[in-house]
Order: sequence, then C-alpha cells, then structure tokens
Amino acid sequence: MPRITARGWGWRHPGRLAWAVRGLDLEIEHGERVLLLAPSGAGKSTLLSGIAGLLDPEDGDQEGELLLDGVPAHRARVRAAGEGTGHAVTGLLLQDPQAQTVLARCGDDVAFGLENHAVPRAEIWPRVDAALADVGLDVARDRPTARLSGGQRQRLALAGVLALRPGVLLLDEPTAMLDPAGAAALRRVVADRLEATGATCVLVEHRVAQWLDVVDRVVVLEPGGGVAVDGPARQVLADHRAPLTAMGVWVPGGTPTPPSRHRPAGQQVLTTEDLAVGRRGLTAPVLSGVDLRLDAGRAAALLGPNGSGKSTLALALGGLAKPDAGRVVAGTTLADGLRPEPHRWRPPELVRRIGSVFQDPRHQFVASTVADELAVGPRRTGASATETAVRLEELMERLRLTHLARANPFTLSGGEQRRLSVATALATRPHLLVLDEPTFGQDARTWAELVALLRGLLDDGTALVAATHDEDFVAALADEVWQVGAGRVVPEPAAVVVGR
Repeated sequence: MPRITARGWGWRHPGRLAWAVRGLDLEIEHGERVLLLAPSGAGKSTLLSGIAGLLDPEDGDQEGELLLDGVPAHRARVRAAGEGTGHAVTGLLLQDPQAQTVLARCGDDVAFGLENHAVPRAEIWPRVDAALADVGLDVARDRPTARLSGGQRQRLALAGVLALRPGVLLLDEPTAMLDPAGAAALRRVVADRLEATGATCVLVEHRVAQWLDVVDRVVVLEPGGGVAVDGPARQVLADHRAPLTAMGVWVPGGTPTPPSRHRPAGQQVLTTEDLAVGRRGLTAPVLSGVDLRLDAGRAAALLGPNGSGKSTLALALGGLAKPDAGRVVAGTTLADGLRPEPHRWRPPELVRRIGSVFQDPRHQFVASTVADELAVGPRRTGASATETAVRLEELMERLRLTHLARANPFTLSGGEQRRLSVATALATRPHLLVLDEPTFGQDARTWAELVALLRGLLDDGTALVAATHDEDFVAALADEVWQVGAGRVVPEPAAVVVGR
C-alpha cells in the first residue's frame, strides 16, 4: 500500500495544446479512501492513469513528479510486474470497460493480469473464479467477452483488477453502466475488499451520495490545475455545497427537479410488430414478441438489468440491425417516401431520419477533430457549408465542446466523448433519436444542459428512445418506460415507474 505523492505534477496528452492536469500537489496516505471530484474534462481520469503508472513520460508531456513511495509511478508499475510477487502495486478500473477487455474469453481475460504478474499456475484459476463471484458475474470461464453487455464488461474488468489484489485500488466511474441492483452490489464488493485488505482507494464518481459510506476524504480538482478543496468527505460537501454545485458536482440532494410531462402525442413515428432481435453468435433471440409504438414528441426509456437486451433492441430500432423476426416499421413522416423498414435504408437516408448514439461513443467517431466529426452528418445529408457551420457552433456551445473544436475525439475525456456522440446524432436534425446511455460520464451541470437540449427537441416534435440506468434522466424526460427483461418488453407509464 504505497503512499501517493504529487508534486507540481502535470500531464499533457500527445497532440493537445491544453494540459489535462497541471500544478497538482497532493498526498494520499496508506489506506485512505479518497473520492476525487471535478467537472467533466478536468483531468480526473488522467490522474488515475498516472497513479496507475500507465502514463509513460516518453509518450506525452510531464511536469513535476507523481510518486508511489518515492518511486515514479510508471517505474513502480513496471517493477511490480517484474518482481513476481503475485499482486499489483496498483489496479485501475478504466472508465471504458471495453478498452480493458483484452482476450476473447471471460476466464482468460481475468487471468491475463495474473499471468503477467507471475502468479503460480495453481493459484490462477481459483483467483479467477473468486473474482468473478465477488463481482456477481455469473458466466462460464469460456463465455465470449464479445457477448457481454456494457455493464457485464464493467464487472469483468473489475474482476480482473480485484484478482490482482492491488495495494491501491483506482476506480473510474465503476457503476456508470450498471443497473441499480448491480451498482449496489459492486459498492458492497468494493467496501468489503477495502475493509478486508486495508488497501488505498482513489475513486472517481459523479454520483456522490452512494459512496459516502465507503470514502473518508474528498479531493476536488480545480479545472485550471491544482486542488480546490480537500478534507473529510461529509464536511467538504456540507461546507462547500454552493461552489461545488456551481462546479457541477452532484452534491447529495441537489438533483435538478424533474419537469412535469404533459406533451401530447403527435403522429406515429415508429412501431414494432412481433419483433425478435438477437446478438451475433447466439442462435436464439434475446428478445421476442416485441410490440411497441412511439409517437412524435414522446420519450421512451429502455430499462432493465445488464445483459437483458436493451442495446440490442436500440440497434434494431435505429435501423442498424436486421430483426431476427417481425418488423420495425417507420411512420409516414419518418419514412418520407422510403420503404418502411429502417434497416433497409441506405446510410445517407438513415442518418437524415434517425440519429443513433452507441453505448461506446468511440465506435461512431470517424474524423480527426471534434469540428470535423460534427460536420460528417450534415455534409452527408447535403446541408450547405453555411448551415453546417451554424449547426456546429450551436451544438458545441450548448454541450460545452467549443474549446475542443480542433481536438481529436479520441483524446477527450469519457464525458466529453459522450457529449460529442450525442451532438453528432443531433447534427442532422433527425425525426427520431435512439440513445444508449446518453448521460454517462456527465457532471451535474453538463447533465442538466443535455437534458434541457433533449427536452427542447421533444417539444419540437422529435421522438426519443433512450437505453439508460439513470433514474434522474427517466424522471426528467421519459413519457413511458419500456421494461426489458426475461426476453420480453413491457411498456409502462413513466410516472408509475418513477413513483415506485
């Protein structure tokens, strides 16, 4: 359990003009449990990567020092792997669990880190099985990782970290893709592991309230560099409530008040008829017998446990996956003279009518700058240069991306990438939006701005489907909830679900 020390530390990613972190002075003692707070894009994930030893000074610009017991973090990580002690000095759960998946089978993926730390062969599989059980991922060792949902991948990644028994546990939004029951179970796992081992923990999480019983200290990063506030967790939140709220921290009790839902239904936009959808590699459908209807100006939230089929259904509704059986049928206005099944439309026809946001935002980036990424859709649909420029300026300003216009999308923080992916879907002004985890990685301020933008689109007649675990998002926007589980989809009024 090394002591973590930052002395004037700063890091700038290759190709970026702005520093992700700069001028950081921080000391974290053995066994402390620290909640790291800051607005989206202020460098929290970069700091975790630095502590984990993943930032090689030869691959970026570094200032000052970031040390583990007096040893540069990058060197400490390399040394620990080579010593063959059977455990890691640090263990990092990345914000994007897919980036942490390295092998094709679940058991092998968890075993990968153990093998790299020279754990004796006889110990590997018992530690793999124990870690999978700890995180509640009930899958066989040979289960293909490609068949896991985003939430299941998050559990798999955490299993790989816990199996290494690290002295410093680094968690970057560990519950962002988990259903409520899974998130509560993961928090218990982390709390129990910290209690049993005395390990140090540094946690990044926008939703603060659920972790207050786990952490004992809060450190708030200043967006321009350095530490803004540092102290006991509950005291910091009580004494600095107003400035933290203004900064975008989800201070307990500060959730925006949901607006009332009184939007009248417009024309039919999309229906499904006895729809069945499946995943690649599976012989049986994930969902079947799905009969749904969505009207203009209405929002439906797809809710359900991890792995239940929400993302799979979203792909079919967005015209990006062919149904196994049954049909997805576009209404007259949405189809606008085309055949009614969206999956049969050519890409330019589809992007003009339906805007989709994938669970992993990087899967839809195709350009080298944020501005060019936002221009792809409008240009493909024939918008003029002037109209495209107006749309880009409006979206970047609304979603706080203007200062990143020339940045490469793949160098953005997770929250910034999510806002960019939503902006790309909005840029073509489609009649239907299909969004998968649209609020992932957002601080309270950017969350509110995103919700306000979507609310305005609904008022203008856009239809919206969102697969989400964000209960505040459901309360703020959804007119109805489509409950996904046990191979079926059951529609319910949102007011009933939110009121439970």
